[in-house]
Amino acid sequence: MEPAERARRLVVGISGASGARYGIRVLELARRIPDLETHLIITPASRLTIAAETDYAVEAVIQLADYVYHENDLAAPLASGSFETAGMVVVPCSVKSLSAIANSYASTLLTRAADVTLKEGRPLVLVVRETPLHRGHLRLMLDVAEMGGIIFPPAPALYGRPESVEEIIDATAGRILARLGFSNTFYPEWQGLDTGIDLK
Repeated sequence: MEPAERARRLVVGISGASGARYGIRVLELARRIPDLETHLIITPASRLTIAAETDYAVEAVIQLADYVYHENDLAAPLASGSFETAGMVVVPCSVKSLSAIANSYASTLLTRAADVTLKEGRPLVLVVRETPLHRGHLRLMLDVAEMGGIIFPPAPALYGRPESVEEIIDATAGRILARLGFSNTFYPEWQGLDTGIDLK
């Protein structure tokens, strides 16, 4: 397999934070991107959140990915930097996962894979789902950003005038994939605003 082909692997981690639908939608939209292979890590806590917040069965979510790994499988390919990927997203990302990643506490496959992504200089997107934020949360985000990670709160883009929760989730998932380098049309592109002001 050529390196260019290996670079079409995307690691998706779903933690137990609220917002499981974001992770599910990223997996669904990733299936529409040609030649993109998804590798899913789904935590025990996320299984509870999926059941509480969505109508999806956990097994149905698992079927959306090309490969699925147990959180405790530290011998999985994702635990090594020699397993080339195009990057990783943790969506949603709990403060617990954020803290472990910020402190290089790689005790699970999710946090080890994130640590590998950072050390190999690949894009790591953390869709941190928490509000309000205290100083400890902000420090952790800054620590990850200084290590090269991307903090991506799921803030809705209201300029597209979404009419449903599904449209808001689609736009966020599309922007996440775009930030990871996968061009798509799953989100509305800002076209500017006609203010009527003559700037000449």
